[in-house]
Amino acid sequence: MSEKTLKVSPYGTWTSELTTEVLNRRSFRLSQVRVSGDDTYWVETRSAQEGRNVLLRRRMDGRTEEVLPMTPDSELVDVRTKVHDYGGKAYTVIDNLIVVSHGGDGCLYKFDLDNPSAGLRRLTPKVAYRFADMTVDPVRGVVFAVLEDHTGAQSVANKLVSVPLDGSAARESSNIKVLWNEDDFVASPALSNAGEFLAFITWNRPQMNWNQAALHVAPLTFEGDFADHMVLLDDPEVSVTQPRWSLDDNLIHVDDSSGWANLYRTEGFVGANTAQGIASGDWKKNLRTRALHPSQKAFSAPEWRLGLHSYDNLDHDHLVAGWSEDGHFALGAIRLDNGQLETWETGWAPAGNVCCDDGRVVLLADSEQEPASIVQILDAKATVIRRAIESPLPKEDISSPQFLTWKNTDGSVCHGFFFVPTSASFKGPKRDKPPLIVTVHDGPTSANRAGLNLERQYWTNRGFAVLDVNFRGSTGYGRAYRDCLLGNWGIYDVDDVISGVRMLIEQGKVDKDKIAIRGSSTGATTALLAAAKSDLFTAVCSRHGICDLENVRDHAHKFASEYLGALLGATEDDDPKWKDRSPITWADQISASTLFIHGTDDPIVPVDQVRQMAQALQANGTTVESAEFTGEGHRLAKASSIGGSLQRELDFYRQVWGLKKA
Repeated sequence: MSEKTLKVSPYGTWTSELTTEVLNRRSFRLSQVRVSGDDTYWVETRSAQEGRNVLLRRRMDGRTEEVLPMTPDSELVDVRTKVHDYGGKAYTVIDNLIVVSHGGDGCLYKFDLDNPSAGLRRLTPKVAYRFADMTVDPVRGVVFAVLEDHTGAQSVANKLVSVPLDGSAARESSNIKVLWNEDDFVASPALSNAGEFLAFITWNRPQMNWNQAALHVAPLTFEGDFADHMVLLDDPEVSVTQPRWSLDDNLIHVDDSSGWANLYRTEGFVGANTAQGIASGDWKKNLRTRALHPSQKAFSAPEWRLGLHSYDNLDHDHLVAGWSEDGHFALGAIRLDNGQLETWETGWAPAGNVCCDDGRVVLLADSEQEPASIVQILDAKATVIRRAIESPLPKEDISSPQFLTWKNTDGSVCHGFFFVPTSASFKGPKRDKPPLIVTVHDGPTSANRAGLNLERQYWTNRGFAVLDVNFRGSTGYGRAYRDCLLGNWGIYDVDDVISGVRMLIEQGKVDKDKIAIRGSSTGATTALLAAAKSDLFTAVCSRHGICDLENVRDHAHKFASEYLGALLGATEDDDPKWKDRSPITWADQISASTLFIHGTDDPIVPVDQVRQMAQALQANGTTVESAEFTGEGHRLAKASSIGGSLQRELDFYRQVWGLKKA
């Protein structure tokens, strides 16, 4: 449609084919991409099935099918783990054998694709155990896994264990062998190809695993016990993640000792697991570690969910890896002998796992024109296997990102993406400027991405501008950028958001009287504090937002029990920062109309906390709306909830700003 035929209508009033019904009907979340031989596996989180996680397999001939049968108790399998409460890697597959964690009872099950009539067989007892991060050892007939033990009356214990594949531990829990339980947390068990060594990482409170973690290696006996053990890397200022073995059994890992999450290679394991070498300790003496490609690139990210997999073996001489650099994501190959990096121009940006088997690369990726998709790269050709959503928008309707960098009032550098209103059918009046919706990511150690996000396009296609802020503390810009938020959460992030908005106002890109800020979880905390500190905002949307930090601290699960304190720089419970940076303390300073969206069963942020915040705002005369969704937790999972919340948010902004649908 040409410029002359566009209908002129006020910004924020445009209609769009991208309705909440379309988003719900066509979308699901993709995760946990794996490859095994010619088959590709992944998990789909289906909002139409109340958020059930389904394991799918695509064969080389293109057939795609749900893999797992019902449990022996006639339940549909929910591929889910609750380890750390955030979950992560909930299945593994090797040679047509699948081991999976079922969210319904927390047990491990196995399913043999070569013997489907045997059905799903339970491997662990029905007690308060949670399992994740599984790795199968087919020779010893066990699966290594992270066990989170909730049977204790007072505390939760995290252990590295091996579980027999014969099902004996389902009848007798003592058959689960504990290999390591000396740290608060353990993750990422990685078995060498020859089956001789097991690598894993550990960390302890008050650290999070992206702040400090240790890399361990243990030679294994024939029975699967530790014959010995060593800590390969343990530095109080260094985080290590993603241990994985090359095809020649060199140990690869990622650490940020340089200030960036770079890849490292340790040689010397081949032939080292001998009786004499173990007895004398000589197996440790010939290990040599070196950086593969030292650079200001991030080859990993904070591992909130277990099972991060941003690189894999391409062949005996190369790794295939994804990385980020200044907000841009890329994919390429790295030589193992000299670290030479080759960037692949595929048109896709890694957005999750990167996997490979016999030269066939499969990854979760997106682009500025394509939503999150499972993409296969074979013989230099990229093919989409599965899209998270089939977009109804033509390219003319898609708003592309403008990469922004600006300076805060103290001279520090901030990053973000700006999206202008874009429609193939509408344009705004010549002298008008669009309303702005500022999006604050959660974590707060995650980051906004530039790839196609149809929820973002939901706004831009209706005439709203969007600013996604990657404030100080976001990942992908080096450890120093991320760590500077420690002790300064509620200050630096808020200042970065406000300075970004002021920049757009000064540049004449947005309507200064129509600015909203929205965030989820910790992102909502930042949004509410920004509204308290600045009168730039006339509307706020808090999605399962933390309003009372002391309340969340007192109910925190083990994994994040000391995380908020580190972000605040508060080591004691009576530190005044707990109150000073809680939005509820500043409720009398918030004049912007506020919408709360929350699940009634949220275990992280109890709904009563949000109700108290709403009452405090109302007592100050602030306009407040609340949308509670029955049965939902710390994220909305049901299609009706997701669609209903988005429509409620749109109606809220239009009402606040007096905008009527075109």
